[in-house]
This record gives sequence, C-alpha cells and structure tokens, in this order.
Amino acid sequence: MNNRYYLDRFKVTAPMLDRLVGTALSHGGGYADLYFEYTVYQDLLLKDGDVASGGFHVDYGVGIRTLNGDRTGYAYSESTDMPDMLAAAKASAQIANAESDFDGVPYRTGNTAGARNDFYSPAVNWHDCRTSEFIPVLKKLESLIYGKEKRTVKVIAKLSWSESEIMMYNSCGELACDFRPVGSIVVSAIFSEGGKTENKTSSRSFRKGAEMISDGLLAEMAEEVVSGIDARFSAIRPKGGKMPVVMGAGASGILLHEAMGHAFEADFIRKGQSVFSDMAGKRICSGEINIVDDGTLPGNRGACNFDDEGIPGQKTYMVRHGVLESYLHDRISAGWYGVPPTGNGRRESFRFNPIPRMRATYMENGPASRDDLIASVKKGIYVDEFSNGQVKIGEGDFTFYVKSGFMIEGGRLASPVKDINIIGNGPRALADITGVGNDLAIDNGTWTCGKDQSVAVSCGIPTVLVRELVVGGQ
Repeated sequence: MNNRYYLDRFKVTAPMLDRLVGTALSHGGGYADLYFEYTVYQDLLLKDGDVASGGFHVDYGVGIRTLNGDRTGYAYSESTDMPDMLAAAKASAQIANAESDFDGVPYRTGNTAGARNDFYSPAVNWHDCRTSEFIPVLKKLESLIYGKEKRTVKVIAKLSWSESEIMMYNSCGELACDFRPVGSIVVSAIFSEGGKTENKTSSRSFRKGAEMISDGLLAEMAEEVVSGIDARFSAIRPKGGKMPVVMGAGASGILLHEAMGHAFEADFIRKGQSVFSDMAGKRICSGEINIVDDGTLPGNRGACNFDDEGIPGQKTYMVRHGVLESYLHDRISAGWYGVPPTGNGRRESFRFNPIPRMRATYMENGPASRDDLIASVKKGIYVDEFSNGQVKIGEGDFTFYVKSGFMIEGGRLASPVKDINIIGNGPRALADITGVGNDLAIDNGTWTCGKDQSVAVSCGIPTVLVRELVVGGQ
C-alpha cells in the first residue's frame, strides 16, 4: 500500500499534516510528530469442547506529540476530523510550553527517506478470511492433545489476530507508513493423575497472515503441551541455596529481557535509574557474549519495519564481545546523547507516548554444546521454562519463578524439579556467565512486555551456564 492509501484511510492531506505539526509547535518546541492508527482485532476461544465465544474490536485515532527540550506534550483524538485534531495539537503544544534547561536536541535523525524495510508481508490477510474458517483449527488442536495424552481433562485454546495500518509524520517532513499483522495461538491443557493435577501451555505468535496456521504448527504445539508431563507429575521441590544454573535455550531468554534488557533502555539510562548508566564502552561480561535487540527478524513478533517514531527497523548490538556498545534509544534519548536513534521508540497505541522499548532480544551463539555445559556441572540445576518475575531496574536485582527444570548431578540431568525461584542480580549474573552454547533458539511465544504500556516482543538465548545464582527451594 502506498502513501496515498494511508492519507485516504485517515482522511487527511499533506497540507493538513503540515498544519497540525505547525500547531503542535505554536508555543515553541523543537520537534512534533503525528501517529495515526487503524487497528482491527479479532479472537476466538475454545473451551469445554466448543468454540463458543469471540471478540471484535476496532481502534482508530491519532496521537500528537510536541517535544520542547526535555519536556513532552502529548494528546490524542479518536477522530481525524480537522477540528478535533487541531484541538489535540493545541493541547500538546500547551503541555510542552515550559522552561527547559535542555537545548539543541537534534531530532532530525529519522532517515526514513528511501527506507524499504519489509520484515512482514502476509501471504493471506486475516481480513480476507471468514472467522468460521478458524473454528476447525482450534478443534483440531484440542483433538490432537486429547489423542496424544489420555490424562488430559481440559483444553482451552485461543486464536487471535490483528491488523494495524499506521501512518507517522513529523516536523522534519518525514512520512512513514506501515501495515502490521499479528497472529497468535495459545493453548493450555490440564492433566490429572492419582488425584494430582498439572497444567502446561504452548503459544505461538508471528507478524504473519493466516498462512501461519498449518497442520505442522498445530502438531508442534500439541506435542509441546503434552511433552514432559511425566516429569511434571514426578517433579520435586529441591533444597535451595547458591549453585550453578544452566539455562536452557529459547524461553530462558525472558531473563535476558527482564533482568538485563530493560536496564539498557535509554530512558532509564538518561535518568540515572539503571545499574548500567555509567558503563558504556566498558567490559561487563565474557568476550564470548553478544547481546542483540533486533527489529529485523522476518515474521518475528518483535519485528519493526519502522518503530513508532518512524525510525527504520534495525539490529542493535547492546553488548559486543563482552563490551557494552549501545543503549536502546528513542528520538529523545538519542538527541540527549548525540547518537542516532536505534528504532526502539515504541507505544501500545495512538493513546500512548512512545518510549524506549525492546523488540526481539537475544544472545548470539557461543562455542559450547548444551551437553558439554551440563557435563561441566557437578551439582546444580537446569531450568528451561519460566513464568512471571520481578526486576529492580536501578539495582538490577531479579526474581523469576521456574515452572520446570532438572537437578544436575555429576554432569547429568537427574530429578525433575518445579516450584522454585531463581534469584540474582542482572550485571552480576551476566558477568558470571562462564559458558555460552551454540544452540540459539528464538522463543516465538506470545511475549508481551509491560512498561506502563504493553507491546509485543520476543526473546531468545542459547544454553548458558551461570556460575552461581540463588535457587529458592525447600
């Protein structure tokens, strides 16, 4: 879709855009931008053997931002009629109208001219499909799970999809447009044996169209849900203490996201709230470690053709060969530090101001094998599935709940474990990584990051060995 399509979608013209940013700057300021959004969301829910409910939602409007030094004015309108948008632009200008000690910010750094990123091109648009076509998909997924595991007593499955049409324009004259599809499937099953119950969940989410649904994907998710159930029923809660921890490839990347990634977001850095605030250019971990935040993975949930400030999607090395190379910048922090933005200005919707956020955060491969890392541990723990956690950005302290794992005894996986916490400090844990596997896996689950507002992200990691963490057990 070309720019003309988006102008027509939001019922505006180029002169109208210029008038709006001019109004947003009418009380002073160095930069203003507009964020137009039209999003359609649908979902279907299977429960108790039947697809009996679903949802449909449309979101439409424009957000207008004015930057005046280190002060931000923001207002939005759910209408794109010119009087309503002008009122929002005036409100934004008035909010930003204040004295500021921060001058000369070079916001003219978008470089959108000629950008042709295409990290997600749906082969089958969701809106071209009838909702009824997806009912058999959920029923087949349920049937596969019951067929694979006789201890299944309940299956809940949800299919959701959205398509967003986005148009961004700013006072630098930069126009960027993007069509963003997201499809997600989540399935949870409850199992019962001998009076005990266990549950397990599998999810997949991609920036793809309806072509993402296949028999292969459903079989993969069904197998993931039922695998390891024997271990779940026999798992114990081990004795806690300090010990080596081997973190399995894939979903363990959530610890990288939470305990380290947030601390690299440049709004925390700029305000001195991150433990990494004064560590740019310094070695912070082993030279085997490279940590990336990437908006360029094709079809990935965290991919961005453009971020929500119109900056082209890109791949950013936060840590390269153990040295802190870059923070994650939006236009504000990039202007503050005098560096190009990294394409990390993101927002939940047009109702929200963009702030530095992650996209797909992962650690690149190292030289070791998974088996060698496990074999190097005499007594410790292997973890491969996490749930919720808590992180203190300033101190870097974290606590994560582990849903499944194994004790390591004599270099081998032993008793399965559950209901434990992993407790540590982000910078210290990073420095204590003594081995990096060669089996990087990106977890394509329905990861959503909350930082005052929610955005779609993904994460990944190869198997890594951390010299010592606190394991909270018995």
